[in-house]
Amino acid sequence: MPCVSTEASAGADAVTPVPSHDSDSRMTPGDPAYRRMSLALFLAGVATFALLYSTQALLPLISTEFGVAASQASWTVAAATGGLALLVLPMSALSERFGRRAVMTASLAVAVSVGLLVPFAPSIGALVVLRAVQGAALAGLPASATAYLAEEVRPKALVTAIGLFVAGNSIGGMSGRLITGWVAQEWGWRVAVGVIGVIAVGCAAAFRALLPAPRHFTAGSLRPRVLLGTVRDHLCDPLLRRLYAIGALFMTVFGGVYTVIGYRLTEQPFGLPQGVVGSIFLVYLVGTVSASAAGRLVGRLGRRGALYLAGGTTAAGLLLSVATSLSVVLLGLVLITAGFFAGHAVASSAVGRTATHGRAQAAALYQSAYYIGSSVGSTVGATAFHASGWAGTVRVGLLAVLGVVAITVLGSRAARTAAGREPVTAP
Repeated sequence: MPCVSTEASAGADAVTPVPSHDSDSRMTPGDPAYRRMSLALFLAGVATFALLYSTQALLPLISTEFGVAASQASWTVAAATGGLALLVLPMSALSERFGRRAVMTASLAVAVSVGLLVPFAPSIGALVVLRAVQGAALAGLPASATAYLAEEVRPKALVTAIGLFVAGNSIGGMSGRLITGWVAQEWGWRVAVGVIGVIAVGCAAAFRALLPAPRHFTAGSLRPRVLLGTVRDHLCDPLLRRLYAIGALFMTVFGGVYTVIGYRLTEQPFGLPQGVVGSIFLVYLVGTVSASAAGRLVGRLGRRGALYLAGGTTAAGLLLSVATSLSVVLLGLVLITAGFFAGHAVASSAVGRTATHGRAQAAALYQSAYYIGSSVGSTVGATAFHASGWAGTVRVGLLAVLGVVAITVLGSRAARTAAGREPVTAP
């Protein structure tokens, strides 16, 4: 499909850009509405990541109960992230028509309902199917949240606001794995995922009660011609393409590492019990800090500098993680987590600021690439682990980080080439 303008291809049906509003009417840090919004989306992030990765720390137990290998059990993670990746773009289209808050609310409601059924899965096949449905249900939340923030928050506060949402992701990922680890050690993996489902119900209810009604949303069209034109515009933007690839590559590292780490730590030379393995995910707190600090990092280093730092930190963590000392492995996980969440917050916020129309579709394409990266990382990382141990998983991660650096270098060259013609904010 050739890269031509939406207006030329869609005529009168072209998507109308969100109109400009007085910046004083948008939320800014310090406003009561901003605080409510931040807490609401933080809780939504907690619920999303807790549900999406609820089985990740439990894979060794799932392998044992159903008699399957790591590469098969990893599909309980890959199916959820894959379902989200496939549905995020259609769900973002619904949010353009029916509103961000309505779609986010519906997504969480369905996802938590499925989460209460997951503990009763009778087979590995049924578990994978339920997880795929759960991931598909969650698809309406991440892209809609990013678009909501881009419309309702002042531009200068956008990176910080998205960083807080990503921080909620990190807390959800951490608490979900921590809780499931200790609960599963005493009562099994089924009770553990059930507890996560109940917690997610509470987060979803609080989210709906706290999130302010949108004030700057302009309904778009559900006509396929218009939507395809908007998607084409985004895919023809070289900056957005680079951001999508960066998000996918960062998540390939993260998905691979955290899908396999439980197997590594329960095996020799570590031989840790399930509860202690779950506690390892406390390192997600580092991700909370690095995601929240992404705005300040970009202010000091620029987007490209922040991405180089995030990639370098992730690579250093991967190299440290091959050690046989538990303390060094933990330090490696800290660096991997900090680098990943910082890079993700920088890239996702850049998408929100770059898109001039169809923000939900722009964010959805990023989220789709991001969760495809998670699915690829989970399956390829587990396969590499099965073939050549932890070193194989690390090699997959280092290749992905090298891809991030190469794309960022290309962005730097594009910025220099475009200098003097138009402003470029490419990563």
